[in-house]
Amino acid sequence: MSLLDDLLDLATGSSCLGCARPGRLLCPQCRAGLAGEAFPAWPSPTPPGMVTPWAAAPYEATVRELVTGHKEHRRFPLASPLGELLATAVAAATEPPRGPLVLVPVPSRPGTARRRGYAPTETLVRVAARRLRAAGVDVVVACLLRSRRGVLDQSGLGAVDRSVNLAETMHCPSRRLRALAVRRPLARVVVCDDVLTTGATAREAQRALEAVGVRVHAVACVAATPRRNPPGRPRPSRPLSGGVL
Repeated sequence: MSLLDDLLDLATGSSCLGCARPGRLLCPQCRAGLAGEAFPAWPSPTPPGMVTPWAAAPYEATVRELVTGHKEHRRFPLASPLGELLATAVAAATEPPRGPLVLVPVPSRPGTARRRGYAPTETLVRVAARRLRAAGVDVVVACLLRSRRGVLDQSGLGAVDRSVNLAETMHCPSRRLRALAVRRPLARVVVCDDVLTTGATAREAQRALEAVGVRVHAVACVAATPRRNPPGRPRPSRPLSGGVL
């Protein structure tokens, strides 16, 4: 354990969410263990018409602890490793590299970000965009979507109920769309979220964008709930590395 870890443990009593080692919320060894290949994370059943969803890790073990710690417990330093995982998923979703990218975060339910005082998904998307820019990618974050009131908490709902709950609940304000058309008229658009479960949320985001003429290239997430991918889907792609998308 380093001197920094000793100081953190003494000052905050924190420990690694992966191995419980006293010190940082994510120790260097566990952080290094997160690296891997992004993969097509098709939910089963797959929402009709859904573009290819990519994830950087299964939603389990350390990654699950990181997502929960960041979103529910405001452990802000976790945005860095989670954003890096999201960048890997975006990189895999946009191979081969060509032209600019627009990353669109899935919106929070109305009032959720205000109660938290923090927009966790948007934060991860912005971290991912910085990571991609450092690798030489022309990328912007565009918060194009808004969620309407009346959406229930998704936890505990199955695939069908999630789809019903989210149907027609997102929209794209025209002023945001006009600004995007001026800034990135030929960009590939990627919908981004933290966790993919049934695909209902990502599919609704895709629908809302396509309803105003925005073609969605792919979905990218930090993690996906473990499911067996349907046969015949694309094989996993390599992780982000070496400054190349």
